[in-house]
Amino acid sequence: MSKGKESYVPFLLSLCNLVLRSAGTSPGFEGRITNKGLDYACQEGVAVLQEELAKIQLPDFSGSFRVKALGKVDYSFYSLNIRSFQLPSSTIAPIPGVGLKVSISNAFAELTGDWKVKKRWLKDHGSFDLKVEGLGISVGLKLGSDATGRLTATTSGCGAHISDVRVHISGRLSWLYNLFHRNIESAFRKTMEGKICEEVNSAVSSQLEPFLQTLPARIDKISGIDYSLLEPPVATNDSVDLKLKGEFFSMTHRSPPPFPPPALDFPLDHDRMVYFGLSTYFFNTAGDVYYRAGAMDFTITDGMIPKEFKIRLNTSSFGAFIPQLEKLYPNMLMVLKVSPSSAPALTIAPEALSLSPEVDVQAFAVLPNSTLAPLFVIGASTTVSAKVTVSSTKIFGSLKMGRLQLSLKHSDVGPFSVQLMQTLMNYYAASILLPQMNARLAEGFPLPLPDHLQLSSIVLQPHKDFLFFGADVQYS
Repeated sequence: MSKGKESYVPFLLSLCNLVLRSAGTSPGFEGRITNKGLDYACQEGVAVLQEELAKIQLPDFSGSFRVKALGKVDYSFYSLNIRSFQLPSSTIAPIPGVGLKVSISNAFAELTGDWKVKKRWLKDHGSFDLKVEGLGISVGLKLGSDATGRLTATTSGCGAHISDVRVHISGRLSWLYNLFHRNIESAFRKTMEGKICEEVNSAVSSQLEPFLQTLPARIDKISGIDYSLLEPPVATNDSVDLKLKGEFFSMTHRSPPPFPPPALDFPLDHDRMVYFGLSTYFFNTAGDVYYRAGAMDFTITDGMIPKEFKIRLNTSSFGAFIPQLEKLYPNMLMVLKVSPSSAPALTIAPEALSLSPEVDVQAFAVLPNSTLAPLFVIGASTTVSAKVTVSSTKIFGSLKMGRLQLSLKHSDVGPFSVQLMQTLMNYYAASILLPQMNARLAEGFPLPLPDHLQLSSIVLQPHKDFLFFGADVQYS
């Protein structure tokens, strides 16, 4: 295979690996590749296959024949070179219960080479041109999965048939070719048909696995995504359907998520090449992993407060809300440690995407020796609306937060009313907390795309418990 290019089979399967379908155990992703997507894959992939078939190395052909007046004459055809290989017409179709069938018709090729004959004193040699016409190729591709859930593909059958072989020979004794042309044409036809299927089988066995392994599995040092198939792919008359686990997991200690994936009512649209659904399970397993890793915990210090804000993060400023605070810890800096009290849970409905996060805000006074003295713990809850966007390779998010509602959970400085603090905390949340969360979401998470694939004409719609996603695909 040429460097940087895979055969049409891995290309096609990479498209299949984009899409996901639910049956039985619900996946984190669900979707399908339509006939439109299969047709595009076929066109692009066959163009690559055409280049590879032009590189086939054919063996020399030799033998002997008898001439009445001369007796036995030896011949040899050698240095065969494929000058052109054209695959002008191709189709692809799902085979229910099996996989895919690719059919190529009306293909043709042109070759050149040298020939020679020998009979003691009789010798001659020259060049020849050979044309192959009416070439048809049929390939069956069986889709499945291995023990780890990775997509697998094997050829369930390959057939190549050449209708016509024409040879034009130059040389003094070229008329001799008429005496044995059937032997040469038959041998060439058989060899060429076998070489074509060898190339297809090689593409499936040696190119597919490395290509599919380019699917990203590690997001960062905290999490990875499990894209394994939950069951073998399903081929119908209109599409190829798969379902993938679509689950975030911890890179240090993997454990089952504390909730099951929901069942999804997946639409039957076919305008785009691929469609898939991103379940709440996909997003919420991400939230669970980052929550358990403590990656959502952060600390707010006075240095993070904008300089123009008059209320500083110190006991003097907070003394306005808690009079006894400045008496106990006069003129000391404070820090706030913010951590969610539970993993965030995203809700997806046709109207909106929403979260109802609950966090604990623990306040400390910074003592002269730099140790921290606990002051109080406040519970904060709010509603958050979410927006999700998709680029050609990643999925992104952004959050918009409602007003915080506070409650006093514990105090080491005596009772006080949290109502006076709500305005301050809402400012901190809007100017510090929310930007930090949005900064991480703006980095995006990779879509399950092998190398060289990009998406276009993207549609994104919220449905019950999942985002419905459709796109056309471009292979570059």
